[in-house]
This record gives sequence, structure tokens and C-alpha cells, in this order.
Amino acid sequence: MWKEIGDREAGKIRPNSFSSRIKSNRISNLQLSNHKDIVSPHRGSINSLQVDLTEGRYLLSGASDASAAVYDVQKATNYEGNGLIAKHKYLFLVDKQHEKGHKYAISSAIWYPVDTGLFVTGSYDHCIKVWDTNTTQVVMNFKMPGKVYRTAMSTLATSHMLIAAGTEDVQVRLCDISSGAFAHTLSGHRDGIMTAEWSTSSEWVLITGGCDGAIRFWDIRRAGCFLVLDQSQSQLGRRPPVLGRSAANKVSVSKLTSAGQSSLVKSRAPQKKYANGHGIKQSTIGRMPGKGSARQRVHPGMLSIQDRATAHYGAVTGLKVTEDGMYLLSAGSDSRIKLWDLESGYNTLVNFEMVRLQTSKAIQLAISQDSAHVFVPCMAVVKAFDVWSGKMSLAFRGHYESVNCCWFSSQDQELYTGGSDRQILVWSPRKSISDDMDEGHAKDQDNWSD
Repeated sequence: MWKEIGDREAGKIRPNSFSSRIKSNRISNLQLSNHKDIVSPHRGSINSLQVDLTEGRYLLSGASDASAAVYDVQKATNYEGNGLIAKHKYLFLVDKQHEKGHKYAISSAIWYPVDTGLFVTGSYDHCIKVWDTNTTQVVMNFKMPGKVYRTAMSTLATSHMLIAAGTEDVQVRLCDISSGAFAHTLSGHRDGIMTAEWSTSSEWVLITGGCDGAIRFWDIRRAGCFLVLDQSQSQLGRRPPVLGRSAANKVSVSKLTSAGQSSLVKSRAPQKKYANGHGIKQSTIGRMPGKGSARQRVHPGMLSIQDRATAHYGAVTGLKVTEDGMYLLSAGSDSRIKLWDLESGYNTLVNFEMVRLQTSKAIQLAISQDSAHVFVPCMAVVKAFDVWSGKMSLAFRGHYESVNCCWFSSQDQELYTGGSDRQILVWSPRKSISDDMDEGHAKDQDNWSD
């Protein structure tokens, strides 16, 4: 670390490169925190975790006992062990005892993207509830046709306030907070929708994964999905970088231009006059196209064969889009993790190491800020994989039962995991010697003033 600091001071590395190196180093040193403890009030398995996107301070959890809780992960409630262990108890809890609380398991709990004043919960009681954080009261209730598996809101949206809901019904429903009604439904899946994610590059694009093994892309401004990922369509590795592609395109364009000019010089000859008195053929506009150019129009944007494509041999249980919006990670009940290129829609054939994933419920994946590592709940272990090579870099063992969800906080480079053992564990970077020295120096100070 001192070498990087010296290089930064000497101007040998750029600020962004220095920041990414420090963050990558902190991620590689993640371990079960011995100085921060989340005191879970839940009496059922933890199904959902999320730190708010505005302050990076408040952790929201949803559990199978129909309860949801909020914790302050930056300010401890009290300290134990001579002040070395910070205990973070819940700020408030809503459960079955609440007059408007859920009756059955909460499967999804998310923050309103631009404000911590609202949060959303989805439950197996067929309801999606929007809560006021300050009063802990339900301000909106959406009745769904079946169990709610996943809810999602776009972090980029400025033109809509839609909640995408994946349920055991075959249709994706969009709930509008501004009007309190359903905006519209998206039809295409042939079985329940286990997971849903909004694109990180467009506020209009929604991605859903279903029990039918299909991953569908929707433009919510239009009818029908415009892309279905096909696991048989593949490309080897990552696409070339943008600068490399632009240079290659310039070379190819220059070659085509020179070739076109030479052919134009060769083909200059006296033109034959046609019936209209000019040396140019009459336009073909209005004529019937040939058989080769005619295409059958079925579902908007795709052919019937493409509409039946699958991304996994089994249910799609988890989705996560990279921060730049260029790639998609998916997990399925076939115990496979796949990386998709969203520009081409192809499977990149990254060989992720063999894992054992849950098959009966959705799992929540997490990804680092630089999109270099993906954190995957693999039964009682959380494994960190290199996104581009598929190799496992870290394994986090601490839960006694299956892990259902994880969330990576980019602000503190901390990982939060929740499992069926009802515990929320914190994985923090290993403290450096300089941190210990700073703490020791702070302890040695007295209250005397000069």
C-alpha cells in the first residue's frame, strides 16, 4: 500500500487508478468483521438486504417471519468488549404485529432509490407495500395475483416511479407509486418470474428471469420484449475495448473507401439511356420486395424460435447488471453462473467454477463497484468470483445455514450477507497497521489542555 501512495505522490499513477487499486486491495482482504456486529431481530431466514443508495448508511432487511428492519451501519447503538465491538441494533421494526404489516414471508425489501423516506416490501401474502420510513406507516398497497418473489426500482429513473414485480404469475407487473395503480403488464414468460433487474444504462429497460429458464429484456415504452437471451448463442470472452474497435473500424472504412473509389474509376463508362431519357434506372420504391427480403412478423421484435430461447436449464434465480450496463450476470437452478454481453446478447462462455446453488428460491447477487468481482450465495458459503475469468478468489464461511442474499457497500467496501440462520454478517477489510496505530494514538491522548 505504501508503494501505491508513493507512486501517487510522485504522479506515477492517476487518481482513478490509485483509487481502484486501494478498493481492489480492500476487497481482497475482506474477512468476518471483529469490530462490527449487526444484531438481528428476525425470527426467520433473511431473504433480502440493501444499503440505501443516497447516504450509504441505512441497511434494510426483509425476513421470512414477515418482518422488515432498518439499521444504521455507521453509528453504533452501543459498544462491547472494552469498546472494540460496535453493536448495531435496529432503528425500527415492522412485523406481523403492525396493523398494516405483512402476513407471510417478506421476499424482497428495497429502498426508494433517491430518498430514504420510502422503502418497498414484497411478500408471499400477494402484496407489495410502500412504507413511510419516518412514520413506519403503509402509504400504498398493491395487490398482486400471486406470491411476490422480487421487486425492483430503477436507480436512473427521472421520468417514472415504477416498481417492477416478479411474482408466481406469468406476467410482469409495473406498479406506479405516483398514481397508486398498475401502469401496465408485460407478457411473454411461460412460468413465474423469480427475479427482476433494471438496466444500469437506461431507465426504460427492464430485465426479468423466470422459472421457464428465460431471461427477457423489455422496453417498457413498447409492447412485448425485444430480446430473449439464448444460451446456444455465444462469443468467446469480452468484446474488444471501444478504442480498439474504433481504430479497427477506421481502418476498415478507409479500405472500403479506397476500394470504392478505385472501382468507381474503373466503372466510369458511357451510360445507357433508358425510356425516361436519363442514364439512371427508375426507382424500385413501390415495387414488391424479393423473397429474400421478406420477413415474417410475429411477436414484436423477434421470431417465434427466438421467443422460445432459454438462458438456463431450469429457473433463473438471480440477475445482476454490471455498473457500466454492458454485461449481465445470471444464476440458475442448474447451478450455473453465466456472463452475458448485453450489446450482442451472447453468452461470453466465461467458465465459472462449479458451484451449488439454491433451486427453490431466488438468491440475491452482489457485485463490486468496479465490476471485477461478483459475490454469489452458494448454500452456506458466499463465494467471490472474478467476473472476467470465472475463477473463485474468496470464500466467506460464517453462516450455519444457507445464505440467501448479499449486498456490497461500495462506500465502505463492506459485504453484508443474510442467511436462513437468521443472522446478518458483516465482512470488512482487514485493519491495517496504520489503523491500529491511529487508534492507539487516540487512546493515549489525555484530557489535559495546555
